[in-house]
Amino acid sequence: MQLLVTADQMRSFDRETIERLRVPGLLLMENAGRECARALEHAVDLRGKRVLIVCGRGNNGGDGFVIARHLHRLAQAVEVVLLGSASGLKGDARTNFRALQAFARRTPDRLTVRAVRSAAALRSIPAPDVVVDAILGTGFAGEVKGLPAAAIEWINRRKCFVLAVDIPSGVDASTGRTGGPAVRADLTVTLAAAKIGHFVGEGCDLSGRVEVKEIGIPDFVMRVPRGPVLRPRADDVRILLPARERTAHKYSAGKVLVIAGSRSFTGAPALAAESALRTGSGAVILGVPSSAHRIVARKVAEVIVQPLDETAAGTVGRGSLDWVRERLGWADAVAIGPGMGRDDETDALIVETVLSAPCPVVLDADGLTAFAQRPHLLRKRKHPTVLTPHAGELGRMLGIPSSAIESDRIHYARVAARRFACTVVLKGAPTVAAGPEGRVVVNATGNPGMATIGSGDVLTGIIAGLIAQGMAPSEAGWAGAYVHGLAGDLARDRYGIRGMLASDILSNIPGALMAVHVS
Repeated sequence: MQLLVTADQMRSFDRETIERLRVPGLLLMENAGRECARALEHAVDLRGKRVLIVCGRGNNGGDGFVIARHLHRLAQAVEVVLLGSASGLKGDARTNFRALQAFARRTPDRLTVRAVRSAAALRSIPAPDVVVDAILGTGFAGEVKGLPAAAIEWINRRKCFVLAVDIPSGVDASTGRTGGPAVRADLTVTLAAAKIGHFVGEGCDLSGRVEVKEIGIPDFVMRVPRGPVLRPRADDVRILLPARERTAHKYSAGKVLVIAGSRSFTGAPALAAESALRTGSGAVILGVPSSAHRIVARKVAEVIVQPLDETAAGTVGRGSLDWVRERLGWADAVAIGPGMGRDDETDALIVETVLSAPCPVVLDADGLTAFAQRPHLLRKRKHPTVLTPHAGELGRMLGIPSSAIESDRIHYARVAARRFACTVVLKGAPTVAAGPEGRVVVNATGNPGMATIGSGDVLTGIIAGLIAQGMAPSEAGWAGAYVHGLAGDLARDRYGIRGMLASDILSNIPGALMAVHVS
């Protein structure tokens, strides 16, 4: 998997490389600038182009100075704009600025350098074809103000290709949050390791395509032994997918019990149950309220649909407990909650089922709400539990607003996983899966078209199906999210982000699994 790091972790890696391994910081900066220049050369045909490099006075600006030296021979013209006085430059950035000035004196027709001290002065800069953002870098946190803020807004008004060095200026590298304006990049070239902020919060939209370039920090330095944040690749999923024996039969290939649905919600149980089958489970039994049985049974011919006792509200009633207990002993995995509705009797059945299940449970939707006022009970489970909340559901379980969850999805997914001793798959953009040990996996697939009703029910079925086939629940959470997102990407390619439905995601699960095997 790809390691994602915070700003503090990256500073630690830099410090250990420079101070303990005696690798000069000037060499790291040279490598960084050279790699950024190469990436830009591959991304854009620079012949006849005007390139503007906007630099701050820290090390990000120092990288920009190096980039200018490497680009000046390729483009028609390279202009470097330093925000503020050169007297504020220090260390390696100062050294590279002086080297750049020497280059500019020799090639004034192709390379110019000037300091800008006011927002008004930005208006005199000729319109560029390409902008390199080297203003703030990974050390930034908080709110952008003053001249850097004006420069960011100026860049965003330009109709040109934008490359950000390390991370778009204005984006917090650790959280993806922004305070005030932030650069919207087409390409971000990040150095040594990808940052968490590239893939969560506003940074997910602002970073564009992200490329990681090595600059000389050894792999053995870049280790996060406890609670790493990771981003999966197809290979990571493929090696976990359970093999199916040639002698397999339907009951050895994974048995899933789904308890879901209500009189008012008949689509959710069908989506969850069929998704478990499409993921490879050999047999799926779906229990629904008796009033929903006929409708649901017509939707899913291959699923065994059982009518259950129901309440006056058309939700599953406590009279179903004996049947549920019997089937719990049969199942390799249980999925419970999608479309079940709210009723005290139904909530009681959900809680009793989850606490007594002798196998892994995937708890979703109304199943999560049943535990919202008593989430501590989940710690009593003797077998693994996977929670699949959206921000609102997790907020109710933690007793905080959903806006707080969205402000730092990784942190709160990790908090919930530890507090409830569960794997937490926090749905959204992006979906993040956290385990009680602190590891977090940020999903690498999916698209905005998946923001459609029923999409989460498909994810529930996928995760339950993977567990039933033998995948560890802690791995099935993030691997299921990857397959779910990839199926959504395949559906987007056919229907677009506005035309796709949850059933389109479901129908593309086999294609996603095949793509994982092929890649």
